Amino acid sequence: MARDKFARQSLGLNLQSKIKQSRVLMVGAGGIGCELLKNLVLTGFGEVHIVDLDTIDLSNLNRQFLFRNEHIKKSKALVAKESAGKFNPNVKIEAYHDNIKDPKFNVAWFKSFEIVFNALDNLDARRHVNRMCLAADVPLVESGTTGFNGQVQVIRKGKTECYDCVEKAPPKSFPVCTIRSTPSQPIHCIVWGKSYLFTEIFGTSEDDAPEFDHSEDSENAREIANLRNESQALKRIRESMGSEDFPRLVFNKVFKEDIERLRSMEDMWKTRRAPEALDYDQLKEQSLGVGSAIATKDQIVWTLAENFTVFTNSLKRLSNRLEETRANADTGNAPPVLSFDKDDVDTLDFVAASANLRSLVFGIETRSKFDIKQMAGNIIPAIATTNAMTASLCVLQAFKVMRDELDKAKMVFLTRSSERVINSEALAKPNPTCSVCSVAQSTLVVDTSRATLNDLVEDLLRLQLGYGEEFSINSEAGLLFDPEEDQNLPKTFNELGLKADTSITVMDEADENTKVNLVLTITEKSLDQDTKPIHLSEKIKIPAKSKAAAPAEETNGHTRSITNGVTNGKRKRTADEADLADNLVRKRGKVAAAPEDKNITVIDDGDGAILIDDD
Repeated sequence: MARDKFARQSLGLNLQSKIKQSRVLMVGAGGIGCELLKNLVLTGFGEVHIVDLDTIDLSNLNRQFLFRNEHIKKSKALVAKESAGKFNPNVKIEAYHDNIKDPKFNVAWFKSFEIVFNALDNLDARRHVNRMCLAADVPLVESGTTGFNGQVQVIRKGKTECYDCVEKAPPKSFPVCTIRSTPSQPIHCIVWGKSYLFTEIFGTSEDDAPEFDHSEDSENAREIANLRNESQALKRIRESMGSEDFPRLVFNKVFKEDIERLRSMEDMWKTRRAPEALDYDQLKEQSLGVGSAIATKDQIVWTLAENFTVFTNSLKRLSNRLEETRANADTGNAPPVLSFDKDDVDTLDFVAASANLRSLVFGIETRSKFDIKQMAGNIIPAIATTNAMTASLCVLQAFKVMRDELDKAKMVFLTRSSERVINSEALAKPNPTCSVCSVAQSTLVVDTSRATLNDLVEDLLRLQLGYGEEFSINSEAGLLFDPEEDQNLPKTFNELGLKADTSITVMDEADENTKVNLVLTITEKSLDQDTKPIHLSEKIKIPAKSKAAAPAEETNGHTRSITNGVTNGKRKRTADEADLADNLVRKRGKVAAAPEDKNITVIDDGDGAILIDDD
């Protein structure tokens, strides 16, 4: 019996034939990616390409089932290819241990796929793949999970909203004065330990860390100068690394001297509890009976003496590591540094103990190492079952795309209340004001050694495409041209760094009949000297911008919203339901789902819905 007999019976001969001949791309080989690759291979997709830059950690093994203990530190993409290939030897699998943003993965490469699957966990990469699929006019199945919640979304250029059609919230940041001077929550102390103290001692200065808000408002500005002086003092202490006095110097600096300075600012503590400095010698005596094994007890909340022991012990371990790395470093290279990794025992011990000691100084509740690991790593515990269900929904939606039945594809949400529920809603139309998908796109064929920016402005944009006087041209490096910035006009594309697979954006600034943004992807080609050095690959029509911003769309009782940079699909809710839902979405860059619908469970409503009544 042929291994695809039942697939043909379930999917039909036409669809199964398309699947066997298809060439698909999967970006990300983590929690969703492992499940999705297994589904693609067992379904019989003819050729699957995998891109993932990450390597396998011990913490991955509980849910990323394609990996084993012997695979730790190896490439996720390469190991996933090896493991999944055993399921179906008839499927060709290509793996790339690379960043999807590498220039070699250009628009032409994306165009070679019938469909792209996103199984990513960060916002920047998601946005990049979204843009590339739009430029290549290739359907994208976007997915993500957060704990028990999951989401799947089909994106098709010009027909559905793209990943950026709904504005994403910026990553969470904290005012620098809160982190350095007036912490009030455990997360403030954890960010201080991870992004300030650890990096000042073992890395490079993190004064510009993304967790720090450096806006110089009235409250922030007062402290910034003093805090920079503190950083300089820590850098001087670093010079004593490896000496017997090093732990004492670091401890006294951050838990005594800095605290005494803060405490001396009496006005700061009129309405809040003043911090209490710690004494190194006193704590050293109290910790005499505490062994280093306390660091392995990650589920309990350590005492003051236990935190002191873990702090000094991890400080010595990390100092030895850095000194050894420096001794083995090649002369002339940049000085070696250490980086925080939630799965690195030494760095996690240091951040956990540092954060708890600071919490004790400011009278803040301390946390277990397990809790601190999750907060420092921005983690919501991953659920293997959620990943598996989300990956299955990706393939079901892909079937509809491959049948050319986009009208039957859905935005699907996995949520959990007392029962697991799958909610769905119709795919939304593109946002007419979206700066990513509501643009005109084309390929610009350029002889980069001859073509100048003036050729683009005068011959192509003004003469051929009808642009007026008011427009600007931007590249990834910044502004290239506008009516008041014309010094680049005589420069060639080579001189401006505009090479193959880079893009430029033309923004019309006319008062009336304003054109949408025009995104031009550059293709390099040597053209005959008697021909124009620049032209479009095809004729395009550039529509006018929509005058009104699209309101939040409501479909089937659901409204579209954003939490922590991710799309939420949710029905109208009571205040109690809203409070419950707010607790479900924490991981930055991951996709959250709709809250529960207690009436029915929708399994799939593409080719005949199966409805399960809770009663």
